[in-house]
Amino acid sequence: MEASNSGPDRPLLLVLRALKLGDLLVAVPALRALQRAYPDHRLVYAAQGWLEEALELVGGYELLPTHGLDVPIPIEPGRVDVAVNLHGCGPESEARLSALAAHTVIGHRTAARPGPRWVDGIHERERWTRLLRWHGIEADSADYRLHPPAVASPCPGATVLHVGAAYGSRLWPGERFAGVARKLAAEGHQIVFTGSTAERQRAVEVAHMAGLGEDVVLAGRLRLSEFAACIGEAGLVISADTGAAHLASAYSRPSVVLFGPAPVEAWGPPPGPHVVLTDARVRRGDAFAATPDPALLAVTVQDVLAAARELRPA
Repeated sequence: MEASNSGPDRPLLLVLRALKLGDLLVAVPALRALQRAYPDHRLVYAAQGWLEEALELVGGYELLPTHGLDVPIPIEPGRVDVAVNLHGCGPESEARLSALAAHTVIGHRTAARPGPRWVDGIHERERWTRLLRWHGIEADSADYRLHPPAVASPCPGATVLHVGAAYGSRLWPGERFAGVARKLAAEGHQIVFTGSTAERQRAVEVAHMAGLGEDVVLAGRLRLSEFAACIGEAGLVISADTGAAHLASAYSRPSVVLFGPAPVEAWGPPPGPHVVLTDARVRRGDAFAATPDPALLAVTVQDVLAAARELRPA
């Protein structure tokens, strides 16, 4: 989608959050609140283009492909009525929105604009709903559910092991995932492995280590909507702190979430059938490190199996 003067003749509200899947999912309560507050606006979400099918699960927004903050937002200045900064509070995101010359800007406090001060250590869902409440918009951080995908799950009821992550800091060792898969398969779980195309080789290797065939590896074979359906109809999800875990929260699927560099207080699942495993005492906290965070490595195979059995007894 390209926003231009040829678009529908409605005032335009643009949300900037040019990040990844998990970032979209923790912003859902804020996106819902904006829908309610601006029912007559055309709603546009500026983020990476591959998120389009995930945005459809929110409903009501058009995707404007925006690769991070590397390039200007492709909208003519003056076209945007309301610009909302759900990306951050730094000079880069502020500059991208400032270039739009929007009539109204909703964001955190800057030297040039009033707003709530940025607070570290609060949950991301609360961060963005707090922002909107400061600006007079009713918002509920518990309003995080997604619409069901339009496609059916390729593996309803399966135990989904999502073995990949964007950075090495969140990669729980493959042999440990294999140990979990091997034991749960022996207990009667239908195991499948998910991940991106780039993560497929890792998933295949884990499946082989677990003594399972490549046919259970769905990584790299699913569209984003199919992946969402897979998680949304799973019997159990085991994942690092990734988009898979946030999808499990959005669909209230039982999940075991392995945390490394990110604080649970800011990114953890909401109340529900979810177990978080980590050791915050040894957290290094470097999200972009090439090696797993010590807080993640502190989680053992037995820890995960115990949590899995608690959520889904044999």
